[in-house]
Amino acid sequence: MSRSLRVLGIDPGLTRCGIGVVDVSPTRAASLVHVGVVRSAPTDPIEKRLAAIAAGIREVLHAHDPHVVAVERVFAQNNRHSVMGTAQASGIALLLAAEHGIPAATHTPSEVKAAVTGYGAADKLQVQTMVARVLRLDALPQPADAADALAIALCHAWRGGAASPADDSALTPAQRAWRDAEKRRTPPTRVARTHVRTAP
Repeated sequence: MSRSLRVLGIDPGLTRCGIGVVDVSPTRAASLVHVGVVRSAPTDPIEKRLAAIAAGIREVLHAHDPHVVAVERVFAQNNRHSVMGTAQASGIALLLAAEHGIPAATHTPSEVKAAVTGYGAADKLQVQTMVARVLRLDALPQPADAADALAIALCHAWRGGAASPADDSALTPAQRAWRDAEKRRTPPTRVARTHVRTAP
C-alpha cells in the first residue's frame, strides 16, 4: 500500500517561526500531524534568538521524522531588518534539514497561496480558511504563521512532493510511492509541432 508523504513546512521568522507537519497521500488527501510556533524574544541577542529557533525546529524534526522540509522563500520587502531576520531563520531551517539528511525546498509566498487557494494574491484569512478546510480542522489554525507553515507544506506536496534525486536509491519508500503516484496521475505532455515556412 502506498505511504503518505510527511512534509515539514516552515514559515521562517525570528520573533515567530511557524511550524506545520502534514501527511499527504498519493491521492492528495492531507491530514494534520503537528502545528505550532517557535518564538524568540526580540530583546535577546541575535545568536540566542537563532539558537531558540534552531532548538524548536530540531525538536519537531526528532519528534515527527518528516520526509522533506519545505521553507517559504525570502523575498524583497521595504523593511530590510525584517528581511534579514527572515533570511537568517530560513538558513537555520535549511541547515537543519541538511544535517538530518532530509531533502529541502523553498517556495515563494505567491506559489503557496496559489497552490492552496487558487489565487496567488490571497490574504491570510483566505489561506487559513482553505488550510482548515483541506485538513478538516474544527477551527482556523492560529496564529497566521502556523497556518502559513501548513500551507507551505501542502504547497510542496501538491506541486510534486520531494525533489527526486538522480540516484533512485536516495529516495525513501514514501518518496518513491509519491513519485510513482504522480507519474500515474499526470498524463505525458504532448508538444505540438509547428511548421514554419520560410520565404523563398
